[in-house]
Amino acid sequence: MHSEFGEKREFKRVPALDKCFRILALFADSQRSLCISEIARNLNYNKSTVYNLVHTLRDLEVLEQVPEKRFRFGARLYALGKSSGSGSELISTVRPYLEKISRETKLSAFLIIRSGDRAIILDKVDAPGEVRFSSAVGVRVPLLAGAGGKALLSQLSDGELEKFLSKRKLKKFTCASCIDPEKYREMIKKTGQEGFAIDDEEYLAGIRALAAPLHHPDGKLEAAIWIVGLKSQIRVEDLPSFKSLLKQIVKKIEIRFGMS
Repeated sequence: MHSEFGEKREFKRVPALDKCFRILALFADSQRSLCISEIARNLNYNKSTVYNLVHTLRDLEVLEQVPEKRFRFGARLYALGKSSGSGSELISTVRPYLEKISRETKLSAFLIIRSGDRAIILDKVDAPGEVRFSSAVGVRVPLLAGAGGKALLSQLSDGELEKFLSKRKLKKFTCASCIDPEKYREMIKKTGQEGFAIDDEEYLAGIRALAAPLHHPDGKLEAAIWIVGLKSQIRVEDLPSFKSLLKQIVKKIEIRFGMS
């Protein structure tokens, strides 16, 4: 970390802030009101710690208290979300389509955006049933891994992509991972041309995924729709229909954004 004067300065991470953000992430993932005991149990925190943090967040109007001593997101958090502009609009617009994808494919569907070297899960709809792939909202996935990363990187210009890849080494997550830079560049270019990417156990063994780049009016935001399932749930013969559905959904979303 550097100060405005250029000298390197160390900082001490504040544990309370980490705990607050984990609590907020739990609310986002649960999508319902929670009580102190539930939060403490889910995060393995001391109840007195949770009590103090939650009531501080309530005092700041980030959370609000509802009947039966439960809490939910408060007015200030929604105001902050609205002020972030494209992010909150993106989530509210895409959510119904994630639900449609999950309902029709029986797979988990995610909205992801790029942040540096990572893909961040902004929203999700889990597949029905007990056997499924799931990941929490806010989780950061390595960008150079699987279909989601290819869909996000395909939105960069040739120069931006070259600069990004030239400073990074491809990692072998599984035996199916591509670690050849030239082949990987071609995969990303193909994704951009076709508007679609496939991950056949490239990131996680036994997992297949599909992703489509989602272009947003804000040119600084790279987003994608990502659907993930077990290999047995995404059979080779299913790929054409899943691909068609995903591309149709992306087109409808982009029309909503006034891009088509």
